[in-house]
Amino acid sequence: MAKKNLVIVESPAKSKTITKILGRQYEVLASMGHIFNLPKKELGIKIHDNFIPTYEVIKERKKVVKELKKASAKAEKIFLATDLDREGEAIAAHLKEALKIPDDRAFRVTFNEITPVAIKKAFSEAGKISESKVNAQKARRILDRLVGYKISPLLWTKIMTGLSAGRVQSVALKIVAERELEI
Repeated sequence: MAKKNLVIVESPAKSKTITKILGRQYEVLASMGHIFNLPKKELGIKIHDNFIPTYEVIKERKKVVKELKKASAKAEKIFLATDLDREGEAIAAHLKEALKIPDDRAFRVTFNEITPVAIKKAFSEAGKISESKVNAQKARRILDRLVGYKISPLLWTKIMTGLSAGRVQSVALKIVAERELEI
């Protein structure tokens, strides 16, 4: 029996529809979104080593990663069909890394709609992961961590536990604080 191709999407809901469109020669599985994150209990960024992030598999995704690794080992080609934004591109890159998929078996596909025409067109134009999109997401994530990791604990003591401050939230908080002082 010929090997199936593996398609990895973010959402299980998408996987059912895409399976119907692509047919039996494809197995479509979901990553359930991000599989890597920065560690919760430390900064996770090597500031003195070119701001290199230290990613780890998200605890709730370890089982998914194990299943995807098993499926990818049996597949002829692996199509990374995560969302087409920079987050999706980063998820695709993280999947490629975590599953140890060689370049010659990894293909990036993107589509705006889940219709037979759009899906078939996307697969006919399969390409490679965009490093510039991955780097854009990585820079945004690092900046969020550098700003938020120091400010969030302050929010927890002054406002409410569990709030998160990042580059956008920090600016919004400053505007709210300045307005409060004006009033």
